Amino acid sequence: MDSDLEPVALTPQKQDNAWKHCEIYKYGDRLQMRCLYCRKMFKGGGITRVKEHLAGKKGQGTICDQVPGDVRLFLQQCIDGTVRRQRKRRNPSSEEPLPVADLPPCEGETMVVQGDVNNGFTSPGSSDVVVQNENMSVSRTKQRTYRSKKSAFENGVGASNNSELIGRDMDNLIPVAISSVKNIVHPSFRDKENTVHMAIGRFLFGIGADFDAVNSANFQPMIDAIASGGFGVSAPTHDDLRGWILKNCVEEITKEIDACKATWKTSSDTGCSILVEEMSSDNGLKVLNFLVYCPEKVVFLKSVDASEILSSADKLFELLREVVEEVGSAHVVQVITKCDDNYVAAGKELMHTYRSLYWVPCAADCVDKMLEEFGKLGWISEIIEKARAITRFVYNRSDVLNLMRKFTSGNDILQPAVSTSATDFATLSRMAELKSKLQAMVASPEWNECSYSKEPSGLAMTAITDEAFWKELVLVNHLTGPLLRVLRIVCSEKKPAMGYVYAALYRAKEAIKTHLVNREDYIIYWRIIDQWWEPQQHVPTHAAGFFLNPRFFYNASEEMRSEIIPSVLDCIENLVPDLNIQDKISKELNSYKNAVGVFGMNLAVRARDTMLPAEWWSTYGESCLNLSRFAKRILNQTCSTSVGCRRNQIPVEQIYQSKNSIEQKRLSDLVFVQYNMRLRQLDPESGGDTSDPLSHKRMDVLEEWVSRDQAFVEEIGSSDWKSLESVKKTQVAPIIDETDDLGSDFNDAEIFKVEKEVRDEVYYTNTSEKLFT
Repeated sequence: MDSDLEPVALTPQKQDNAWKHCEIYKYGDRLQMRCLYCRKMFKGGGITRVKEHLAGKKGQGTICDQVPGDVRLFLQQCIDGTVRRQRKRRNPSSEEPLPVADLPPCEGETMVVQGDVNNGFTSPGSSDVVVQNENMSVSRTKQRTYRSKKSAFENGVGASNNSELIGRDMDNLIPVAISSVKNIVHPSFRDKENTVHMAIGRFLFGIGADFDAVNSANFQPMIDAIASGGFGVSAPTHDDLRGWILKNCVEEITKEIDACKATWKTSSDTGCSILVEEMSSDNGLKVLNFLVYCPEKVVFLKSVDASEILSSADKLFELLREVVEEVGSAHVVQVITKCDDNYVAAGKELMHTYRSLYWVPCAADCVDKMLEEFGKLGWISEIIEKARAITRFVYNRSDVLNLMRKFTSGNDILQPAVSTSATDFATLSRMAELKSKLQAMVASPEWNECSYSKEPSGLAMTAITDEAFWKELVLVNHLTGPLLRVLRIVCSEKKPAMGYVYAALYRAKEAIKTHLVNREDYIIYWRIIDQWWEPQQHVPTHAAGFFLNPRFFYNASEEMRSEIIPSVLDCIENLVPDLNIQDKISKELNSYKNAVGVFGMNLAVRARDTMLPAEWWSTYGESCLNLSRFAKRILNQTCSTSVGCRRNQIPVEQIYQSKNSIEQKRLSDLVFVQYNMRLRQLDPESGGDTSDPLSHKRMDVLEEWVSRDQAFVEEIGSSDWKSLESVKKTQVAPIIDETDDLGSDFNDAEIFKVEKEVRDEVYYTNTSEKLFT
């Protein structure tokens, strides 16, 4: 029957909130709906039946047991609001008269309603409202005011024209005789929305909330839930938030994590990775956050005060062992930490204790160390400082910033990334993309007429016209751009990175070698990479990920395959405890290596480059079932603790600053809820960081790029943020999949041959002479 179902797109006319949580199909002349969560198909009953199914309301159908708790709560509130409105229509006298909507009219318009004190036009605790129809004016005495969102004012109203909307809303809201709907001139929706937004702004400013609060996945559902409740809904109290609401949220998140744990146990071809995230506070407190990664979801387990633990490898090992036991050692494929010496020692002891898992240094941390070392090279640090002089000048003067954004079509030069070093080189890359636009700016009449162009500090902008500066900057991008791509791949929220990291590092070294050609030039940078990549190169799971990704394996040379196969066999021995299954996998490897049977079919060959590697094995690996399960267990893992790195830092340290054991436990539960909610709302389709680069929360990586010069003297209005203009942003370069061009030949034996000797610190000097003479 599924083949007869024709998908139907959601149209603007389908305004019920439940439509967003189901798929719509056309079967003949009838519409059928399928729940997005439990996949139940509804062949009748309309959207109401689906809503009751999701909200957990006992009706004629089943209740969904997989819908997220926030969705269930929201739809319950929608149903409750609808019931109240229906009761009110049937028996309006039983309801308390509602107040007049105190919404601002459009410019040049007033809201006019005919009525008098004898028509019952009253609100509790207020005098009668007298409304005249003469000259389109309104006079009010005391009245109770309120604010509402569109959905509250339009309760029960679908798409309609303004006159119909106003008539029905006023009938529902106020028991008053209205002689003519045509005499009502209602404010536009934009004015109503602005009123609501101002109220939200006052609230957020008043409590000192971060502006990113409005980007929360829970923000709009909160507004919709308030609106669906109708008038008279009270706000939760302080005790409610600290009490039953927090308790319910803890239970909700705990159930979600328990469901994940069940997945780890039942899915033999998935497994999970334990991510260990280290955080430091200004007062010296060191906290370890423990997260668990699987392809479906990343969850936060707990945090631990590790201030007295990190200095001892033995204590760190005991802590890691406790977490492995909590998750279940049989389900853990790897434990990922930083690559510092104490973690290395603890990780080796962990692998000695648990033969069925691996300790893996964080790939993002290793790549960041490479970029940090690149930034220490003399000629590169000079380029970074010249570029910083430009951005410091631009981002401390609102007029110059307006001019820059005008010429760059709203794009910023600054590109905040996961670390200071990554931010440095990402910003240089963006500056190169904007080269022609920046040069056009400094050649424009607007710049020449600008008083700031004559300032001594404005001399920094002359670098924009200096071709030598751009030549060096482009070379820096050639050297570091490939590493930035590796960093984006290992931090990806879209794809498990295990099947790509090995190939990505190969391509990075290949790109540097191709650009510099002479070995004496590129070996300087290769040694920096090898110094930090060597621990990663000896990680069997990384090599196995390359081997089991058909996109790369069939393009690799025989020499590279033979170099990697010992790592694959090591993974089989450790991750597959059953000896019989180990033997079966060894036999099935030949079918894969030789592209025998299904593996050699044209369909499977074409799919090597278009499907995710784990999906490819699910589709074409049925003839080698044991190898397929093993491959998916490897390929479904990440290789970094920085997955979801765009999440804001949760103030975990607050737990350990409390001196009361009860309050400390409450704070621990609060962090548990906050962290998992942030992880839940990560957006894999996001194009990157969209926050204002001048925001204080980005100063951890952008301070050197936006801090004003010591000689800066503020002119009147030079830093007035209110004069900043809004410019519609256009994309500088298309957003691409970083893994798209990783799959050509892998036949350069030198690239993955790690150098045994590391050159002395001398190789950091005189680099510019080698490159530019």
